[in-house]
Amino acid sequence: MSFVVADLTGDRTEQYRQLVAQAEALVAGETDRIANAANLAALVFHALPDVNWVGFYFYDGRELVVGPFQGKPACVRIALGKGVCGTAAQTRTTQLVPDVHAFEGHIACDADTRSEIVVPLVRDDALIGVFDLDSPRPERFDDIDRAGLEVVAEIFLAAI
Repeated sequence: MSFVVADLTGDRTEQYRQLVAQAEALVAGETDRIANAANLAALVFHALPDVNWVGFYFYDGRELVVGPFQGKPACVRIALGKGVCGTAAQTRTTQLVPDVHAFEGHIACDADTRSEIVVPLVRDDALIGVFDLDSPRPERFDDIDRAGLEVVAEIFLAAI
């Protein structure tokens, strides 16, 4: 199978509509969690500007463990409630952090990261993990990103 990451056009809401359509096509008919996480991380990393890390952490029953991603090597294990990822997992709410240096307890896996958004992955009330995006640009993520990335996370969860 060959898949082309199409350039996103229009305003940001339209761009996320296009990204969601690409994500749906990418996971269509595939139920393997690792394969879908790997392909979605690559899709989002290459489609969105100003990101330096896109990936998944999976909950193993005790802590978050790094899964498929695009970017520099990452922290392997994150405790629930620690850092932005652990907070998203523990609270089960999307964490939108305009300046990671202002987030108490931020875990600096990549010193270049300045802003972050983490979407919790919850299915049938069970924590699966988190979908994490980092940017070297402060205030890179906003509510448009939150809405679009939460839909991408839903697509991932529906496929597995």
